[in-house]
Amino acid sequence: MDSLSQIVLGAAVGEVVLGRKAGNKAMIYGAVAGTIPDLDIFVGNFYDTVTALEIHRGFSHSLVFSILAAPIFGVLVSRIHQQASWKDWSKLMFWALFTHPLLDCFTTWGTQLFWPLDLRIAAKSIFVIDPLYTLPFLICLIAASLYKRTSLKRRKLNRLGLFLSSSYLMVSLVMKGITFSKFENALEQQNISYSEIETKPTPFNTLLWSANVKRDDDFLIGEYSVFDTEPIAFRAYPKQHQKIDHLRSYENLNRLIAVTNGWYTITEKQGELYLNDLRFGLVSLNPNAEKFAFSYHLKEKNNQLVITEVPKNTDDAKELLEGLWSRLKGS
Repeated sequence: MDSLSQIVLGAAVGEVVLGRKAGNKAMIYGAVAGTIPDLDIFVGNFYDTVTALEIHRGFSHSLVFSILAAPIFGVLVSRIHQQASWKDWSKLMFWALFTHPLLDCFTTWGTQLFWPLDLRIAAKSIFVIDPLYTLPFLICLIAASLYKRTSLKRRKLNRLGLFLSSSYLMVSLVMKGITFSKFENALEQQNISYSEIETKPTPFNTLLWSANVKRDDDFLIGEYSVFDTEPIAFRAYPKQHQKIDHLRSYENLNRLIAVTNGWYTITEKQGELYLNDLRFGLVSLNPNAEKFAFSYHLKEKNNQLVITEVPKNTDDAKELLEGLWSRLKGS
């Protein structure tokens, strides 16, 4: 999830664990701990593109990291604030650190929660930024912080925020199940054979969903809004995997393909090859859109394959937002 969501979650967890002893300090340190796992993004800047992708939401988002890091941070904080013991602060740190990857497990990218096992848990039921998750949670947290640490209203407001946000996550799973059935039924009704299907919510909501459908030679992509009255329309995107057959000997290419879990297409523009990660969709809901949210330029140079992520721009975000509201209202 986005940084604000993780800050709010960490602060709320800190309040539950140590709010009665440390007051708003528990919220503050919980908020700080809630952002620590995402430092892997900073670390990734020192590595190549593929390694950075592999590192993201890996070790720092694992149970192992939470267990190892919590007592270290707990001891450090206890030397600054002595309202609670190092064990109490360590408990706060553990839960603030661990709830971060738990929340990320609901997103499309997922987390390697049980590192070092090569298993990435991704429910794909909520977008990384969702105001309906974050804003009610944030309002409850701010309201709770205005009361004294011993106040019953403070605890109730904080727990209300946790209840609302957790309930929304459960609703997102229900919505995923409902919309998944809609996509399956649409494929059956249109006599479309396929080998695999993945669904995910579109940005900022859980009302409009997208599906990636795997076939032998192409992928189909379609959207469904709970307000739709027309049948789901699917668009085909050729795999064109044969275009990179001559690059298969490069280790970093095979690692990138592994990151995508096989959900990728190859496109060629002006003689240059690009690998597109389908899992995160396109930057536009326009039926004719061809630009993907995550695309990687493949370039042979000095007997090496250089892989670089295609940068995003503000025009992409603007186009997505403009089409999102219109499509969400239904077709």
